[in-house]
Amino acid sequence: MRIAILGCGNMGLAFAKAFLHYNLVARPDLLLVARHDEHCQRLQHQHPNLPVAEISAALADYTVVLVAVKPQDFGLVAAGLRAVLQPAQVVVSIMAGIPMARLQRELAHRQVMRAMPNAPALLGMGITGFSAAPEVERSRLHQVENLLNATGRSIFLEDEGLLDAVTAVSGSGPAYFYFLVQAMMQAGQQMGFSESVAGLLVKQTMLGAYHLLNSSSQSPDELIAAVASKGGTTEAALREFKSGNLAETLIAGMKAAQHRATELANE
Repeated sequence: MRIAILGCGNMGLAFAKAFLHYNLVARPDLLLVARHDEHCQRLQHQHPNLPVAEISAALADYTVVLVAVKPQDFGLVAAGLRAVLQPAQVVVSIMAGIPMARLQRELAHRQVMRAMPNAPALLGMGITGFSAAPEVERSRLHQVENLLNATGRSIFLEDEGLLDAVTAVSGSGPAYFYFLVQAMMQAGQQMGFSESVAGLLVKQTMLGAYHLLNSSSQSPDELIAAVASKGGTTEAALREFKSGNLAETLIAGMKAAQHRATELANE
């Protein structure tokens, strides 16, 4: 397999490193593609052992073309890609909000897939939802699934419409988590802890709570009840969260993220 990655920001390079780490592609067969010569030179300096190029006819020799540019920049690269893509190639987009119908139309290409990873992919602990156009061969679909699993886990969704929800739940999800962590750390500092001590208390609590949740057969409600004894401190905190409609606010925010993902399709 030969893989070209267009858009070598954090996520594009995370996929490149994962592919190499798990020997899914040989170094000579992994091409980093940039839009400008200046960016190409920077990539060549940072990754001297990998081929680097601008969009050109060279892309025709690659099995999979991973498009990792910002969705707002898709219009700037579509014409160049359309001119060089070959029918047997699979285009995999990790751009939020760009539907497969638009990919097929603007690239004049049928074998397209969409995937939505999240930031923990940088550590090989991500989760990626993905969908495929009907024209994608089953063997190619499985190859791409193996590639996506190199950055953590993946889930195939037959309904492409759910990818905007994936964007809102897991794609943007790490930021919600960090927001909650930040608020808890700020509360700890207001209670008298130093920033470092508050950070240690909150981050280790989050880590332990995750592992307990992941290994337990109990539901989140049951786990909450196990901590929140009647008339105790946890119950007092939860009562305040509920009076402030914290859960409803979080749900509304996630729906706003889903709506914004849908809007991106038309920009």
